[in-house]
Amino acid sequence: QVQLLESGGGLVQAGGSLRLSCAASGRTFSSYAMGWFRQAPGKERESVARIRWNSGPTYYADSVKGRFAISRDNTKNTVYLQMNSLKPEDTAVYYCNANLGPANYWGQGTQVTVSS
Repeated sequence: QVQLLESGGGLVQAGGSLRLSCAASGRTFSSYAMGWFRQAPGKERESVARIRWNSGPTYYADSVKGRFAISRDNTKNTVYLQMNSLKPEDTAVYYCNANLGPANYWGQGTQVTVSS
């Protein structure tokens, strides 16, 4: 069982930056692939970025490539999402995800609002 708690969301102007954090409970955090998803009003939840358990190859949605960076610190059971050059279309609730085989865990989400 893994519990996830996101933080770092807020209101920022276009062009600004935010760093999201996701703190995980559980001793097996380092075994999980971690990801960030987002859901805007009226839209489906979409994958934003993912990182493997060993900080290996990462994945980014085309819409955030070059602007967002995912990283993890297994000593702190935490995964981060650095978001730069934010755009109004990045406005959404951002969710942290932990995945290991068939097991999937989600945080409660943190709101990111980008004003134009």
